[in-house]
Amino acid sequence: MTMETDPAVTAVAVAELAQQGRFAEIAELFAPPLRAALSAETLGAAWAAGSGPVTAIGEPVSERIDAALVRVSVPVREGLALVMVVGRDGLLHGLWLAAPTPPWEPPPYADPAAFAEHDVTVGDGPLAVSGTVTLPHGPLAVSGTVSLPHGPGPRPGVVLLSGGGPFDRDATSGANKPLKDLAWGLASRGVAVLRFDKVTHTHSDQVADTPGFTMADEYVPHAVAAVRLLQRQPGVDPGRVFVLGHSMGGKVAPRVAAAEASVAGLVIMAGDTQPMHQAAVRVVRYLAALDPGPAMAAAVEAVTLQAEVIGGPGLTPSTPAESLLFGWSAAYWLDLRGYDPVATAAAVDRPMLILQGGRDYQVTVEDDLPGWRAGLGHRRDVTIHVHDADDHLFFPGEGPSTPAGYEPAQHVDPVVVAEIAKWLVQMTP
Repeated sequence: MTMETDPAVTAVAVAELAQQGRFAEIAELFAPPLRAALSAETLGAAWAAGSGPVTAIGEPVSERIDAALVRVSVPVREGLALVMVVGRDGLLHGLWLAAPTPPWEPPPYADPAAFAEHDVTVGDGPLAVSGTVTLPHGPLAVSGTVSLPHGPGPRPGVVLLSGGGPFDRDATSGANKPLKDLAWGLASRGVAVLRFDKVTHTHSDQVADTPGFTMADEYVPHAVAAVRLLQRQPGVDPGRVFVLGHSMGGKVAPRVAAAEASVAGLVIMAGDTQPMHQAAVRVVRYLAALDPGPAMAAAVEAVTLQAEVIGGPGLTPSTPAESLLFGWSAAYWLDLRGYDPVATAAAVDRPMLILQGGRDYQVTVEDDLPGWRAGLGHRRDVTIHVHDADDHLFFPGEGPSTPAGYEPAQHVDPVVVAEIAKWLVQMTP
């Protein structure tokens, strides 16, 4: 059977082959890394164990991973989808069963007619990544409850940095794309935006093989390249390009400003100041209290022991990653341990907007926000604001935040988007 190279067509054909039990033909489509990890026999056994009756092959939902790969989800019965990563060559680079992911829908505060998007390359050389520039049309507009200045003059821009982990440019997590929410919401309010895939997303194998790779390596070079690229976009004021970081992206944002003097200012969303190995213990204890039992008790013990290694005097560049949190290298943890985001921010003479979710259990009002307040709260060019109803992703809600609260399709709080847009437009460095 000849497969078309359109990812959605390929994915539907693969689902049909699986429905018919023709797993050897599916295996012929595996890219070499998948072929080495998964045989036709193993695929058939997994399908028999996990799929149940296939009632119908549903409409595929596609999501670009990067310039070469597309993730396609094909429903095969209620509550279950066959998910594939399909290359431009029509080969399968990933294949698994999961709950269907609904397509992302624009937030109500975004007006797709107000802007245009185009793809760009951020950085150069073997670790270059793909990104998207979102450029507003026409003059700055009045949107929602925030009145923004009119006029056709150069507009502000902002580069978005996602949190820790190998995120794509949208910070995709299940049905949600919080950085895309921000990009479309801000562009609808007259702000130019550049977001990009993290190097750990696009070049995970190369990064894993790079000795001494650190948080600075993960963020700073591409963030600086993105700032300079956005400064060259038509209609963007090169003197008013800001950096907005979420979570670890917020933690590292002052480092980006220290490395690139042209950064006009910072927006820090849920940026952590508590040492991360200590925060990991706090978070796992919180989760254990939500779901007590032997498994979570063991997780608390394991995380606590790993955190003690990270925080102790015995951590050296040769400490094996297997004994450390998240499997990150000793070099990564040594860099994190030696980095003080508040002190770095205090040494940066740029305006800042620091936002925190009141319901956030990962980066908290009690454990992280006091650091920003102590180091920067006295400065007139620093605004600190807590959004009481918001969780770590700035999704509004009620009651204690839990991991399950991130799963439903939802959007970044419109009040947060409006506040950021107003600050960016009105701020002059």
